[in-house]
Amino acid sequence: MPALPIIRFPDPRLRTACAPVAAFDDDLHILASDLLDTMRAAPGVGITGPHIGILKRVVVIELSREDGVRTYINPEVLWSSEETMRHMEGSVSMPGATEEVVRPKSIRFRYQTIDGELREEDAHDFLASCIQHEIDQLDGIFWLQRLSKLKRDRLVKKWEKLRA
Repeated sequence: MPALPIIRFPDPRLRTACAPVAAFDDDLHILASDLLDTMRAAPGVGITGPHIGILKRVVVIELSREDGVRTYINPEVLWSSEETMRHMEGSVSMPGATEEVVRPKSIRFRYQTIDGELREEDAHDFLASCIQHEIDQLDGIFWLQRLSKLKRDRLVKKWEKLRA
């Protein structure tokens, strides 16, 4: 499949909470495949339905080709550690803009597989940050909202210059 167009910040769909996926059908498999192709073309390590304007709770993550593709449907964080970590984040909807974000170092989360099977997993370090970042997106929280006002304003100005 060809890569789909990615919506760009400040599109309001990036701050809209997504509806849960109810139908685990061929259309969902096609969406997950389209998201993977789009993410690889961007390039990025994670992407959600909202990044392509589809407000459904679908996440695709591929930290490396060796690690493989992870698809999470209707994910939610159940627990997060008090221990935190700092990591540079960005978005396929805001290419070229990155900043350090502090997030819990470990999480336990629940999701459904592409076929609807309910699962729980633990994630740590970079994977935990990626999953939290993408779940935030599904909840209508664009990653900039995790920054201080000063850092956010500075980054938005930089982004506007990049787009001009």
